[in-house]
Amino acid sequence: MIINFSRHARRRAKLYKIPEDIIREILLDTDFSDGEHEVIKNVTGFKYPIKTVVAVEAGTITVITNYPLKKGKTNENSL
Repeated sequence: MIINFSRHARRRAKLYKIPEDIIREILLDTDFSDGEHEVIKNVTGFKYPIKTVVAVEAGTITVITNYPLKKGKTNENSL
């Protein structure tokens, strides 16, 4: 699958210090159908889960945004 990052997603990743490699790993572990999807996943090294919003069209994944989900569960609460 081809993974593209929007300008907004690149800026959010830089702002919150989320490496693109981590986002790619999260997306490659998930099966998607066409349309928009939200992925929330706990990642080692981050206090909060990472929320990623993507749009999928014809085998191409476009990352719309990604950020720590501070209103969600912390890693301590999700166990």
